[in-house]
Amino acid sequence: MGENLAAQFLLDPEVTFLNHGSFGACPRPVFEAYQRWQLKLERQPVAFLDPNRGLSGWMREAREALARVVGADPDDIVGQTNATAALNIVAQSLPLQPGDEILTTDHEYAALEKTWAYVCRRTGAEVKVVTIPLPLTDEAQFTDTLLAGLTDRTRVVFLSHITSATALLFPIDRIVTEARARGIWTVIDGAHTPGHIPLDLNALGADFYAGNCHKWMMSPKGAGFLHVRRELQPMLNPLVISHGWTEDGNQPGAKGPFGNSSFIDMLEMQGTRDPSAWLTVPAALAFTRQHDWETVARDCRALVQDTAARVATLTGLPAFASPEFCAPQMVSMPVPTCDPLLLQRSLMDQYGIEIPCFTWAGHTIVRVSAQGYNTAQQMDHLVAALTDLLPKLSAQA
Repeated sequence: MGENLAAQFLLDPEVTFLNHGSFGACPRPVFEAYQRWQLKLERQPVAFLDPNRGLSGWMREAREALARVVGADPDDIVGQTNATAALNIVAQSLPLQPGDEILTTDHEYAALEKTWAYVCRRTGAEVKVVTIPLPLTDEAQFTDTLLAGLTDRTRVVFLSHITSATALLFPIDRIVTEARARGIWTVIDGAHTPGHIPLDLNALGADFYAGNCHKWMMSPKGAGFLHVRRELQPMLNPLVISHGWTEDGNQPGAKGPFGNSSFIDMLEMQGTRDPSAWLTVPAALAFTRQHDWETVARDCRALVQDTAARVATLTGLPAFASPEFCAPQMVSMPVPTCDPLLLQRSLMDQYGIEIPCFTWAGHTIVRVSAQGYNTAQQMDHLVAALTDLLPKLSAQA
């Protein structure tokens, strides 16, 4: 067991925080680096926000630092506020037509389900949802289900790499390869993956991949990215037209007004905004290097898997997947049917536990996620609280 890092975080010590997965938590030294960037901005905002006087170079330094750990070329990555914003750029840029199909699963994030519904209303395309058999215990079980859903009208395969509600690690490699062979675009929601699992975006070969840095990479809130294969970058259009856009921006190899590719300039340079969260990504990556994150991640995985096993013993309900298909530091645990909002409030009000509880596909779920500040004693506290609350609340359902 490695060193507990609670003292390195700003979390309220009165709260048992078992919800790193929702918005992450920023370590103290990383937050201090963030504040230094913000102070630098406020001391000379004109100089700071002028792309030609430092900003464009600082943005590139962050792209380069991120690219080294996600297996990508920095010219194929652009900083965004979050994965949802990045995926909206893609979804609203694809030239979909009436009758085209977007193939996806029943495990996707609600905000992106709404995004595709919006796109379909505008274009006449259709979303086709396949049900992934549970428990997920085999790669072929996942891939073959998706392959069976492909038709001659499929234009897009949209998948989470790690799902939000069910905390599953989807084995997406083979479906990405097969979709490419069939001329189908792959759009991957990697909101939970950077800093959580090893990534090699070039090797994966997805056409469009979006991720968050403020979750498991622990940057400040508001740092995400979009990775796009080079030959597809001219397809994209910004959601906001501003200083980085040029009339020939959709031409292959086009340069933007600030010396980067048109892809980067049109998506990065969009008027007055605070880029400090994105500029702090190198500091977040440095923090993980300084604290032996391989050991931290291993300890966190052991914590959540042990907790999930104890809760399964308590409830008698089967897991959604075998361990290799669970997110390493996050597990969604089915519990007896009850009011999830009442359960969540009771855990917070009576036990001081911050943890998400919700309903998905008829299941009541408690999702536990752990980071380097969590302890075995906190997991004991959760199991004891569920032991007390679940019989009472399920009896009321």
